Amino acid sequence: MRISGKIIDLTAGEIYDGYIIIEGGVILDKVREANSSKRFILPGLIDSHIHIESSMLVPSRFAEAAARHGTVAVVSDPHEIANVVGIKGVEFMIENSRTVPLKFYFGAPSCVPATTFERSGGEIGIDELKRLMEMEEIKYLSEMMNYPGVIRGDREVAEKLNVAKRAGKPIDGHAPGLRGKQLEKYINAGINTDHESISLDEAREKINKGMKIQIREGSAARSLDKLHFLIDENPDQLMLCSDDLHPEMLEKGHINILVRRLVNMGYDILTILKIAVLNPHRHYGLETGLLRKGDNADFIIIDEPEKFNVMETWINGVKVYDGSNVLFETIPVKAVNNFNSSKITVDDICITSRKGKIRVIEAIDGELLTGIYELELNDTGNKLESDTESDVLKIVVKDRYNDTKPSVAFIKGFGLKKGAFASSVAHDSHNIIAVGADDASICSAVNKVVEMKGGLAVCEDGQCEGLLLEVGGIMSDVPCGTMAAKYKKLTDLVHAMGCQLNSPFMTLSFMALLVIPELKISDKGLFDGTRFEFVDLYI
Repeated sequence: MRISGKIIDLTAGEIYDGYIIIEGGVILDKVREANSSKRFILPGLIDSHIHIESSMLVPSRFAEAAARHGTVAVVSDPHEIANVVGIKGVEFMIENSRTVPLKFYFGAPSCVPATTFERSGGEIGIDELKRLMEMEEIKYLSEMMNYPGVIRGDREVAEKLNVAKRAGKPIDGHAPGLRGKQLEKYINAGINTDHESISLDEAREKINKGMKIQIREGSAARSLDKLHFLIDENPDQLMLCSDDLHPEMLEKGHINILVRRLVNMGYDILTILKIAVLNPHRHYGLETGLLRKGDNADFIIIDEPEKFNVMETWINGVKVYDGSNVLFETIPVKAVNNFNSSKITVDDICITSRKGKIRVIEAIDGELLTGIYELELNDTGNKLESDTESDVLKIVVKDRYNDTKPSVAFIKGFGLKKGAFASSVAHDSHNIIAVGADDASICSAVNKVVEMKGGLAVCEDGQCEGLLLEVGGIMSDVPCGTMAAKYKKLTDLVHAMGCQLNSPFMTLSFMALLVIPELKISDKGLFDGTRFEFVDLYI
């Protein structure tokens, strides 16, 4: 098979007229020859760090959407489903990914559970890690979020790192705000990537000390605008990733959107594709093609770099997207889950007020980081409830694995004026998390999630809308467009209740992520992510 166009040759660093010859799923030859084609042929795109589960789609359904956007491979950390059902969840992701052409390269989750300060449904210890590292689909040790454990020299953390080193596989990092001597300890432990840089200076320091930086554009956290300056400074040390991408964004685009944006910002297409394709290919040792003779025929065809409209996607010499349709089928999945929670009542989330200040989580739109807001309360003997006028709302986390009493705190930044919404997508343990303007609505939203054994819920005046996530309470086996429409409907309902956050469900899901400073909440209580310890509601 012969395909002509303008070839974007990353290894040669050139763009020229020519054609490629495909035979047996590989590039048999690549020839320079003048032609009048206006199409560009280039290697397929790679997401260097993503949690597929955040799309709320199983891998096969994710692949349908990603292929439309020119993605041929993803480097995926399955720690979300692992926190729900352990190693069985990782095996589910691998088995389902095998049913579609998209190339999934998984990591072995390093932090399941993410911390000891929350209850989760799964655990991956040293023995499980060794077993995973023997699998060919496992390319690396997933992000080491327990950076305090690395710095302290924790024995189990050190052994997990050694398992990866002995297997000869890279180790992904997760070190928001880490600088100086502590950063050096973290890097010296063998960790060589990071996608959590808070500032440009921090990212520069990490690069100077040997790390590769993954520029992230996801649904809740975005760093391209503040980190793109690194492209002119250290392109060899950069990759692109989405990390967490909800369905409504995945439906619109993937890594192709980042490439388009950067090209239109004035960056050279060859440099951007080096970052988006060549660097992750080399770093993780991927079996993806680079349009070299003898490579797997993994490539895409676009109209032009500035528009970056994907016209065709090819994987292993097979066309999987023709510009209109995805050309492969998916098969139904057998759902895995772990859900053991009863419903809650208003009495379960009641807090009696007393004199003094309380700690309030301060959510920031578009950031995983949170602040601490202090609120002075009068000793009236009344119960503490949400105050919509001050935008101080009650937030609840309910353990869904052991059916313990919910933890309750307060949060600022959601802006709800009425109703409540809840989700069993709550990083990383995926307990039930809810925020609301009144206790009754909060209970209704939590209980709707309980009824579904996992999903999203929006409730107001006793009326609830739900979205079922039958796989682990975090994913579903439906097309991306279907999930995006359902998700948008719930998001619109939350916005109609007064919330102004761009992605309210995504932001809510990260309020339980204890490894991101500053103040978060788990099913066990309020947690200071800077001091890495529980704190009381009252100061």
